Amino acid sequence: MAERQKIDARGAFCPGPLMELIAALKLASIGDEVDVWSSDKGSAADIPAWCAKVGHGVVETTEHDGYWSVVVRKAK
Repeated sequence: MAERQKIDARGAFCPGPLMELIAALKLASIGDEVDVWSSDKGSAADIPAWCAKVGHGVVETTEHDGYWSVVVRKAK
């Protein structure tokens, strides 16, 4: 059964949130999702761009009050 993990990287600047995502995906199983919370607007663009490059799926990107949530599904 797929699981969802949350990374609260608010207050960190790129590439910090992306590096935390990469570390989490190394430990995750295929189909698991990681929800990265980042207060750095660049993460909302950088994380989906990295996912497109390496083949993971972006489930959704949502802007909240002062931070972005990017949900990534491990594909391989």
